[in-house]
Amino acid sequence: MSRMKPSAPPPPAAPPPAAANRRMTWLGAATLGLAALAVYANTLSHPLVFDDVASILENPSIRNLGRIADVLTPPATDGMTVGGRPVLNLSLALNYAVSGTAVWSYHALNIVIHLLAGLTLFGLLRRTLALSPGLATPGGNRGAPSSHAGDWIALTVAALWTVHPLQTEAVTYVIQRAESLMALFYLQTLYAFLRATETPASKTWPAWCVGACLLGMATKEVMVSAPLIVLLYDRTFVAGSFREAWRLRRRLYVGLACTWLLLAALVVSHGGNRGGSIGFGVQIGWWEHGLTQFRTVARYLWLCVWPHPLVFDYGPERITGAMDVLPFLIPVGLLAWITWRGFRRRTALGFAGLWFFAILAPTSLIPGPTQMTVEHRMYLPLALVLAAGVIVAYRRAGRRILLAAVPIGAVFAGLTLSRNGDYRSELALWEVTVHQRPGNPVALGSYGAALLKANRLPEAFAVYEQAVQLNPGYWDLWNNLGLVLEKMDRLPEAVTAYVKSLQVQPDRLQVRENLARTLLSAGRPEEAATQFQEALKLQPESAAAHAGLGTALMMLGRAPEAVEQLAASLRARPDNADTTYNLANALVLSGRPADAVAYYEALLRSNLGSATAVRVHTQLGRTFAVLGDQTRATSQFREALRIDPNYKPAQDGLRGQ
Repeated sequence: MSRMKPSAPPPPAAPPPAAANRRMTWLGAATLGLAALAVYANTLSHPLVFDDVASILENPSIRNLGRIADVLTPPATDGMTVGGRPVLNLSLALNYAVSGTAVWSYHALNIVIHLLAGLTLFGLLRRTLALSPGLATPGGNRGAPSSHAGDWIALTVAALWTVHPLQTEAVTYVIQRAESLMALFYLQTLYAFLRATETPASKTWPAWCVGACLLGMATKEVMVSAPLIVLLYDRTFVAGSFREAWRLRRRLYVGLACTWLLLAALVVSHGGNRGGSIGFGVQIGWWEHGLTQFRTVARYLWLCVWPHPLVFDYGPERITGAMDVLPFLIPVGLLAWITWRGFRRRTALGFAGLWFFAILAPTSLIPGPTQMTVEHRMYLPLALVLAAGVIVAYRRAGRRILLAAVPIGAVFAGLTLSRNGDYRSELALWEVTVHQRPGNPVALGSYGAALLKANRLPEAFAVYEQAVQLNPGYWDLWNNLGLVLEKMDRLPEAVTAYVKSLQVQPDRLQVRENLARTLLSAGRPEEAATQFQEALKLQPESAAAHAGLGTALMMLGRAPEAVEQLAASLRARPDNADTTYNLANALVLSGRPADAVAYYEALLRSNLGSATAVRVHTQLGRTFAVLGDQTRATSQFREALRIDPNYKPAQDGLRGQ
């Protein structure tokens, strides 16, 4: 890119007629719309994967759009991407209101967001190139360029950006709309700013600029750099200096700066480290993380040019030695030097480099123990990488480069369609990821979980056995191995696996409950009761722990105590049929058969399967017999036998009348 000093701009291109401008606008919209649909229409039926489950299926705050306070204060628990991001959570609540947990609306909105971002990028580039027509002049000629050259360059960049395979993680993976939605607001902030400079008397565009920035801050923390990038854009393309930019638009910059207050409040509201996934004090040092980011940034740059292979989860790969970073320090250092040189000279290339580094800065500078390299973070930086590449190529080769972009775009589109196919199921996605990163504990654990869900137990066992050998310090791998062994009815080995998981992380409620349940199944109720009690120390309101403790106490002959625990479980989860049935049985054993009747009858009014209904009718018959009501007892036994004529307990009950 050329040096661009607004104080001495090149001769502007002759403005195209309004009709031609409208035609180009509609052509761009149609091209980008068709491109987005062509490469992402095959994702509409793809299932929710990985963090989608916690952030959508297990997220109670999106289930009632009318309770807007809950929607705008999403939970910030482990695995939930929505914590501290109310606008993201609101978008999910809108999807839930439309289609519940049916995936089509979530994917459709992701595609719409991606398309709107592409259209905004197209508009921003068109107007920027109109401000700096020398950028669209082949051969370095500083004279007036073709009036349409900037439009075609802008459309080429936006189209390549729309179909680029590196974008798939932010579009196909539902919850990563956090990135694409934030990027849309980022681009809208810049676009609205540019329109505000074109119409100084307008109040709408400045308000839109600040409003889009505010929405972006409430979507994802990476938006933090937007006010600074707007100021840099003004200095580079409009005002010519920071001082002049501040003099002309200080009120707008104060408004943009005020959006940081919202971001700060949201960051503080969820503890500042996103559940331990990123932030200072998250089990990795700043130095180690910083060294690793040189390789990460070099990889990002390479994927812009050669987007293969794409990896869903790279795992906690780290660089710990200064010498190991040298191969990656050279390209990243060169780019940083070019950026700094361009910044000092106020060139468009300097702006592009600072855009790239500024958007990556939050995740590159702040440590994250498991998220060293994440492809969706390149969603927005990719725009300026492509823009710089296309403009430099156009200035050297002229229109030929725009023609060459067609087959390049077709290759990108084909790779995007192929990559989307990896998301067709959890099993397929993690199988590919494990093949790419066989030592990644997250990938191995998730692949094993998908195999377990598919009931492919021997394969799941083999995966987890390999995983715990490679990574014995990951509690969730031992826990999942325990689940597989439990389902294979290898209960002693399952107990051992759960114990090893707790040795790594003693405060995991899920593992405590799994261990207690397995001990109960293995006929060890006293040990099970101890583990359920430990679980209740971690979470006093756990319905599962109360229910399990109640069952263990019943097995130990301590029915009155069991009643207390089962009742507590039912208060937390009133619609649990198993707990209701066990509570009724415990009441009978505690000498309170009259109280048990109401619970049995409540069960029979619910939608029970035939096997459960037979058991409940039989137990209710026995309870009526204890109460001396032989007529009603006989009626219940007969009803049980009507459903299942061969059910022996009911036959015995009727025979004993």
